Amino acid sequence: RMEKAVAFLHNEYLAIRTGRAHPGLVSDIKADYYGTPTPLKQMANITIPEGRKIQIAPFDRSSLKVIEKAILASNLGITPQNDGECIRLTLPELTRERRVELTKLLAKKAEETRVVLRNHRRDSVEVLKRMEKDSAITEDDLKECEETMQKMTDKRCKEIDELTAKKEAELMAI
Repeated sequence: RMEKAVAFLHNEYLAIRTGRAHPGLVSDIKADYYGTPTPLKQMANITIPEGRKIQIAPFDRSSLKVIEKAILASNLGITPQNDGECIRLTLPELTRERRVELTKLLAKKAEETRVVLRNHRRDSVEVLKRMEKDSAITEDDLKECEETMQKMTDKRCKEIDELTAKKEAELMAI
């Protein structure tokens, strides 16, 4: 469960816009495709032709309007350009204030994930204590498992710190 929490944070970070274009910015936006909300990555090829441009070429050209509407409804704040064959998105340059704001958002998401990790650790330790109380494990086993859980939590927290530092560096690069 701890690995899933870190993986979730990684995916959250992919959706945060930096100065460069990245397919992860739009790949999980859901468009209404024949009545079913479908992620763009399942409906189209998403490519990066230039540093700050994203090109979305749908497999079915009739879905261009639906994709365009989904992008407008998303929180990206970018107006898509539809040329009849594909949709192009041009990312504007981030201001200094917006970069600082986004680094605060990164820190908030990282702390939320750390809280999730600590909750997983606490839940596991409670289960171990019940097992020890029911004489399923010894007190020494309990201590050893608690130490192992703490090491796992520390390792995952370190991964979160590394992910956050990497994303912050990417975000602050001009």
